[in-house]
Amino acid sequence: MVQAFSGADSDRSPSGLAAVSELTDQVRRVANDKTSRIQQITAQTKMLALNAKIEAARAGEYGRGFAVVAQEMRTIGAEVEELARELEIQLTGRIGELQKAVGAMAVKAQDERLVDLALNAVELIDRNLYERTCDVRWWATDAAVIACADDPGDTSAAYASQRLGVILSAYTVYLDLWLCDLDGRILANGRPDRYPHVRGQSVGGERWFQEAASLPSGDAYISADVRREPRLGDAQVATYVASVRKDGDCDGRPIGVLAIHFDWEPQARAIVEGVRVSPEDRTRTRVLLVDANRRVIAASDGQGILTEVVAIDPAGRQSGVARDTHSDIVQAYHRTPGYETYLGQGWYGLIVQRGM
Repeated sequence: MVQAFSGADSDRSPSGLAAVSELTDQVRRVANDKTSRIQQITAQTKMLALNAKIEAARAGEYGRGFAVVAQEMRTIGAEVEELARELEIQLTGRIGELQKAVGAMAVKAQDERLVDLALNAVELIDRNLYERTCDVRWWATDAAVIACADDPGDTSAAYASQRLGVILSAYTVYLDLWLCDLDGRILANGRPDRYPHVRGQSVGGERWFQEAASLPSGDAYISADVRREPRLGDAQVATYVASVRKDGDCDGRPIGVLAIHFDWEPQARAIVEGVRVSPEDRTRTRVLLVDANRRVIAASDGQGILTEVVAIDPAGRQSGVARDTHSDIVQAYHRTPGYETYLGQGWYGLIVQRGM
């Protein structure tokens, strides 16, 4: 089974930056309050200096010295008022710049987190599908499979079907395994009890079969796009195909094709629903897997699967973030990095998040 996975840093949040932003706002409020108080005091000082000057004038010669002191008080009050004004202007400007910087850092941290979540989703599916490429090439060398492809008949087909059934009992992520001849006729399948009408049908017109028929060696494989398979109850499948070779030799003559159908829907759903989005963000967040044609192949809300084409176009970029200022929607994406010898199929993990 596929298990949800997230990197060590995927649970981080910009809470530290939020705290800095709050402290900065508190400093701004304190600075505004104190500079306003200073301006009030200097206004009172100027008023007292004016009253003192008036009283000194009334006192005549006896008040001349006091008039000088009153003038000095008025001058000092004006200087303090000017300093308070400059302080207010400079603090307001610097704090505004700091708030903008903190805000930008918070946005960047959030963007990086969303890109990490997108990477987690698509990275896990890569790891899982890498195993599928190994499975199909390994099982194509099974003796019962080779014997049936080399000499098809009821007895060899029954044995091959039994052998494929044993494999399916150990690998529950598959819906069915099909052994086909070089014309595309299905010789045997692993679950004839569940899918009794599969044997004898032709898949010669399927693109995945046509591509598999020209594989250069037993080491090569085909990974088909996720689709619905009508022969398997219209289930969503990811099909992986390898050629069956004479005597199991990697470079031997091709004598058949083995197709394995990965049970895509429950595995993909476990991945997109398992991405670690905080509870408060879950209702406004949509986790998607999209293929190289931007078609939705998995969605955490279960909507648009295999029918919706997302508007965002990464244009081949490995990762990025797109913001729509009108709708307040953020879309973060990361392309499949591949895993081991599996290069991936150009799929993307996509996180779509609405504003608060």
